[in-house]
Amino acid sequence: MPVRIASSIESAPADRWNALDPDAHPFVRHEFLLALERTGCVGAATGWEPRHLLLEDDAGTLIGAIPLYRKAHSWGEFVFDWSWARAWAQAGLRYYPKLVSMAPYTPASGPRLLAGGSEVVRKRLAQALLEFARSEGVSSAHVLFVEDADRSALSSSHFLQRKDCQFHWRNRGYAEFDEFLATFRSEKRKKALRERRRIAEAGVQFRTWVGAEMDATLWDVVFGFSAATFAAHGHEHYLNVEFFKSVAAAMPESVMVKTAHHRRRPIAAAIFFRSTDTLYGRYWGAAADFHSLHFETCYHQGVDYCIRHGLQRFEPGTQGEHKVPRGFEPTATWSAHFIADPRFAHAVDAYLREERTGVDSYMREVQAHLPFRRNDAQDQRHR
Repeated sequence: MPVRIASSIESAPADRWNALDPDAHPFVRHEFLLALERTGCVGAATGWEPRHLLLEDDAGTLIGAIPLYRKAHSWGEFVFDWSWARAWAQAGLRYYPKLVSMAPYTPASGPRLLAGGSEVVRKRLAQALLEFARSEGVSSAHVLFVEDADRSALSSSHFLQRKDCQFHWRNRGYAEFDEFLATFRSEKRKKALRERRRIAEAGVQFRTWVGAEMDATLWDVVFGFSAATFAAHGHEHYLNVEFFKSVAAAMPESVMVKTAHHRRRPIAAAIFFRSTDTLYGRYWGAAADFHSLHFETCYHQGVDYCIRHGLQRFEPGTQGEHKVPRGFEPTATWSAHFIADPRFAHAVDAYLREERTGVDSYMREVQAHLPFRRNDAQDQRHR
């Protein structure tokens, strides 16, 4: 199974690449990664240089792949290793460049060792990544937001396991949003209903758009809202409007946008992606200040969409304990890390063991603050 390193996703045939992920996770689709490259969101100038690992059979047919990048920094990863970089520097060593496998700027768990369901191919990919990291002489290789099947393959290949926590919503067969809220304790249900009522009484209305319905003018408006949110925090947007236009045209079924309108004027928007069973909240922004507008646009509208369309999960992004009172539950996320220097590998391993204990304790504490009635909370913990 020969290995080839590609400096562009264009080197891999789209149909073969996509066939390696039968679940069609949107963020590892060929179209998504190609849109990032063609619109300049990744590349040497951004510090995300594509180094996709392609596994081929003797006939040159693609049978496995890893979306992979050579990184000159740690921005846009959401699995924070800045302290590791400082430790390398204090020892007189270089932490960068490093190798990172993930969908750039996208903290959503998904397949990284694209193997078409083959355990043999998955293990070969894990081995090939290790070999490539060593041949490049990089400090480390990181596989971020991995699914369980990939974790298993990587754990036998000198990769250290790191645990973190996000807050996800789970659909337990709700027929409508009110049925979901009926599982809340009385005071929590009243608070959620009050948030939604404030928006309705203010005259704010929402519209849902799929990718094919978004034209260039509307994308300019929606992206402007999102870019303003980044600017308010002193940052430039990771992406650009051309990326969204491109990916919506290439994957119209995977893109969904919620726009909020007041007096027929758009005042806010949230950009989502979806798979066959999961909704992913990605970016939002607003040009008006209405009480609870963020909660309604980014969370309540997303939950309502999932219930109406039969989606099983809603992953609204990283961090945010404010999601817990709105029915989002602590959920473990995982990453895997190869550290080339054995001395640092030992130190990082000890750190990760201690960190996992802290994460477990934190998740137990958050679990106690879920808004569900006692019987519903107990039922959910056992599912």
